Amino acid sequence: MNRVKSALLLSGGGARGAYQIGVLQALVKLLPHHHSLPFPILCGTSAGALNAALLATRATSFSRGVRHLAFIWSHLTTEQVYQVSRWPIASSITRSIANIFLSQSEGRQISLMTNSPLEDLLLSYLNLDDVAVALNQRLIETLAVTAIDYSNGNSTTFYQTSNPDINNWQMGRKAGIKQAIKIEHLLASSAIPGIFPARKIGQHYYGDGAVRLGSIIQPAIRLGAEKLFIIGVSDNRQAIEWHQATNTEEALQPSIVQVLGHLFNSAFLDTVDDDITHIETLNRLLEKIPQDQRPPELPLRKTLVISPSKGLNVLANEHLETLPRHIQKLLRTASGNQSSSASSAASYLLFTPEYCKALMELGYKDAMWQQDKIMDFFAD
Repeated sequence: MNRVKSALLLSGGGARGAYQIGVLQALVKLLPHHHSLPFPILCGTSAGALNAALLATRATSFSRGVRHLAFIWSHLTTEQVYQVSRWPIASSITRSIANIFLSQSEGRQISLMTNSPLEDLLLSYLNLDDVAVALNQRLIETLAVTAIDYSNGNSTTFYQTSNPDINNWQMGRKAGIKQAIKIEHLLASSAIPGIFPARKIGQHYYGDGAVRLGSIIQPAIRLGAEKLFIIGVSDNRQAIEWHQATNTEEALQPSIVQVLGHLFNSAFLDTVDDDITHIETLNRLLEKIPQDQRPPELPLRKTLVISPSKGLNVLANEHLETLPRHIQKLLRTASGNQSSSASSAASYLLFTPEYCKALMELGYKDAMWQQDKIMDFFAD
């Protein structure tokens, strides 16, 4: 009997990616010790792409790979991920605009921050040649990373696979390209628009894959996944804090950081609910067809979603003071000294040990609450 192919889907969200590590730590506790990577297919977007890539390079031991990820995330600092660019904090609007056009005319990219420290961090911790080794040893089948192509707006999934039956695809605004995954792919997939600069791959520039992902599960299904384990990091599923009574006080003029936070939330809002509904509907239809008559390209698919039970903007607001002072000052100034309006945007940029550890603890707790469902997912 052929092994049912399981896929691990890791979505994006900057510093929110630390939540995924807590969920993975729960899996390590629940699965047998010395277990190799239990997912032959790894699909990552934005911060999830970084996590997926490291797991692929540590495929011989799932627990060791997760421990390595936990060590990195629990010791992260903002200085290891980004630096504030000079032009956004120029002393006047006129000078800022002048610097923007000057930079463009000189061929430099415009972004609020530079992520060159992140590139150095990835180079020190990741040997992506190990992905090919894992593929050759059949420890994994596919590593996939999604980014948005700024040239045509396509949501592009770059994939490295040992499966000869997987071919490139182009369906509407979604494309799949077979390529060996490099650091450039990871930096492109995690380049939050306007915050980090786009990355050039081939002839095109790419940015954060969550911006136009649409369906988080579509790339995994194209790559042959029959079971989908999804770790989300958006607040749209279980965050009780959003369901508060409407404030009758007159609203204040939104700050630029508040607007930016809502733009981030819209860009990184996953569509898992809709995806799962479609899968469940299709499963019900397939179950009405005798097993020997079902189309082989349409198997019954099992899904499990783990996502935050607490609003991550609320958690970020509790850890704003852990940011470096100059970042705090920038956020306070741009938010009109309203910490609550800065917390949503900060939840993507809070690369501090305190915030990341809090996210990991939340992810672990949320996964352990669903341990029966997790064990059922891996039962076969």
